[in-house]
Amino acid sequence: METISWKSDRKVLLIVTGGIAAYKAPSLVRTVIKAGCEVKVVLTSEAEKFVSPMVLSVLSGNRTWIQDDFLSEEHGWEIPHIRLADWADIVVIAPATANAISNAARGEGQTLPGSILLATRANVLFVPSMNENMLEHTITQQNINILLESGYRTIEPGRGYLACGYEARGRMPDNSIIMEEIWRALYPGNDLVGKTVLVTAGPTREFIDPVRFISNRSTGKMGLAIARYAWYRGAQVIFVHGPVGQLNTYGFETMRVTSALEMYEEVISRFHKADYIVKAAAVGDYRPRKTEKNKIKKEGSLSTGLVLEMEKNPDIAREIGKKKRNDQCLIGFAAESEKLEEYAARKLDSKNMDYIAANDITSSEGGFESDHNTIKLIGRNGTSCVLSGTKDHVADCIWENILGKTTGSGRF
Repeated sequence: METISWKSDRKVLLIVTGGIAAYKAPSLVRTVIKAGCEVKVVLTSEAEKFVSPMVLSVLSGNRTWIQDDFLSEEHGWEIPHIRLADWADIVVIAPATANAISNAARGEGQTLPGSILLATRANVLFVPSMNENMLEHTITQQNINILLESGYRTIEPGRGYLACGYEARGRMPDNSIIMEEIWRALYPGNDLVGKTVLVTAGPTREFIDPVRFISNRSTGKMGLAIARYAWYRGAQVIFVHGPVGQLNTYGFETMRVTSALEMYEEVISRFHKADYIVKAAAVGDYRPRKTEKNKIKKEGSLSTGLVLEMEKNPDIAREIGKKKRNDQCLIGFAAESEKLEEYAARKLDSKNMDYIAANDITSSEGGFESDHNTIKLIGRNGTSCVLSGTKDHVADCIWENILGKTTGSGRF
């Protein structure tokens, strides 16, 4: 698999504190390593009661540091709090108990974790996990606010069954969510902070009867990558997608739709909020004029063939192009099987787009149902460039070019 340059060789220091969710630490270590990062682990004295240092050492491939190492004759000379603080690209406290949050908020420096937090200049991410009453206590919330004001990051706890017996907020989030927050913290740029990005993705379905529908091969991967990289850059993301498989839309305001009309309604009602609108969905151009209430039986009309009368769906991109403000940027996609640049340029002009990504769907280098893509990004100002690689690469480079960071093929 291609490695994206800014993700390669990242160093994650995981501090595990003494909550019951500490038992999830081995799984989190494996997730972070699978993502291509190196991991070192620090256990608080309380956390040692829930998870073995040996287990974490074996999984991480590095020694696990414990409180007894801090000022011991054996390891104190290594000044572990400074070495670990300088080594890390990001420090993740997971789970972060109420006590750990309190200690960090008051700048405690008597323990190994506390001293690391004071010494590091790396990103710091707290993952709160505790009983809901403890989480919502005024003091805990004040301490979280102190962390945020100090430049630390936090993740909103999940909701579900807690070890204390509550069905409530306070669960440690899934590993995939923690990993996305790590990537967002490590992303080398925040040029979309304060901006709203609306992205459409995936196919639409136009039903003939309750069973059959007309659709296309779009998986939504390209649109999802564009939305994810906007979020990495700090944007608030509105994500409208058609029927696709399971997507990780963490961090987005998400609307799932089925038909082109549903997507039209969702987008038109929201696009005025957006600074950037990216139309990456493969929206059906036509729909059956009539949808049968019952399944069409082959013993009837299907035995001699089926004739469908079709009508046009509204053109979402064209409508946005007519209504968008001068301070809004509209980016479209042109999936074509011939005359790629000619048809893309025609769409760019007729729909008042600012950029269009021309995609040759016959190419073996990407397109539908692929993790790779090759597009030609054409701007209204006459600029153009070819972007090729994984869809993550291409998404990153699309933003690089639109935001004026490069005139070439982006960051690879």
